[in-house]
Amino acid sequence: MSRPRFELADVFRRYGQAFRASCSPSKFQRRVMRAVEQCRTAALGGQIEQCDQCGRRRICYRSCRNRHCPKCQGSARAEWLAKRSSELLDCEYFHVVFTLPAELAAIALQNRRLLYGLLFRAAADSLKQIAADPRHLGAKLGFLAVLHSWGSNLSYHPHLHCVVPGGGLAPEGDRWIACRPGFFLPVRVLSRRFRSVFLAALQQAFQQGELRFGGRLAHLADPAAFQRYLRPLRRGEWVVYAKPPFAGPARVLAYLGRYTHRVAISNERILDIADGQVRFRWKDYRQQHRWKTLALPAEEFIRRILLHTLPPGFHRIRHFGFLAGPRRHEHLALCRRLLKMPPADPPSEPQPTDYRDRVEALTGQSLRRCPACGQGTMLIVEVLRPGHDPPPPEDTS
Repeated sequence: MSRPRFELADVFRRYGQAFRASCSPSKFQRRVMRAVEQCRTAALGGQIEQCDQCGRRRICYRSCRNRHCPKCQGSARAEWLAKRSSELLDCEYFHVVFTLPAELAAIALQNRRLLYGLLFRAAADSLKQIAADPRHLGAKLGFLAVLHSWGSNLSYHPHLHCVVPGGGLAPEGDRWIACRPGFFLPVRVLSRRFRSVFLAALQQAFQQGELRFGGRLAHLADPAAFQRYLRPLRRGEWVVYAKPPFAGPARVLAYLGRYTHRVAISNERILDIADGQVRFRWKDYRQQHRWKTLALPAEEFIRRILLHTLPPGFHRIRHFGFLAGPRRHEHLALCRRLLKMPPADPPSEPQPTDYRDRVEALTGQSLRRCPACGQGTMLIVEVLRPGHDPPPPEDTS
């Protein structure tokens, strides 16, 4: 597959210095920018490879391995999906989305770690509580949730994507309880439970002094102002959306491959960088999911990208119910028996340590075969120190 013409790294390299001077990003955001800028460049070092048949040479620079870098997610995504494939069950799967109201997104922007954690907790508790109710399903669920903080146009839009099997374990653990075909749980009931759980946790965090307010939200530090701010949210309907079921477990993996290992934008969506502007494609979900083009000043583009940097060490993919904890494999084996599925394949061999072997094991594509003659093997002939002046082989990694 051909490389994108423009990359996020190009934007940071061209306009990042001016952005740092005018907008004062945080220390962590600066670290992310620097990692993306240096990814697969001489700054990180690498190696020179040469074909043992035709003599073709190439430089392979090291990756930054930062989870915000669009170039560093391919192998991580493939490895994660390979591990998840053995956990798929032979049943319907549903996609449920929990979205924070815009008023709470403003608070989340100043309290990301805390409110992202509350979002996970409130969504998971809502799903588990409603599913456990015998009036709805009466079963214990197992599901995964993925945090997204962006809309397609890079706006700040915190929401949670949950991928949920259409059923669960009976309380006694002796049978699988399936939902009605094509219907999971009542969305309005989920929405109101989500609202109740989230606001109760947010109120508790406020009372314990865990929330921080600044700028136009500084007045919310006053308890009376905070209560007035929340009052409309206690009455309004919150957006919880259950999409139609996936067409089989294989489609679940295809979906996860698009959504799990990506932050804000892929390089393929960047169309042009010129005259202080960045032009990129975005999908307008309000107009039949139509693809459109948006041009932003480079400073605004970078600002929007950095809105979605995750707090250090924060896990944006989490498992709940029978997919969580040390007994997940035991619970999955029980689910497979109850669904009359064959036992899962035994654990695979440990992943090879050489990145070229890992890529070939996960994707079937060999990085050792010469791209020029297609017959020879690319051998390492020189190791490059970080920050070296690169020699001029024909092509670069």
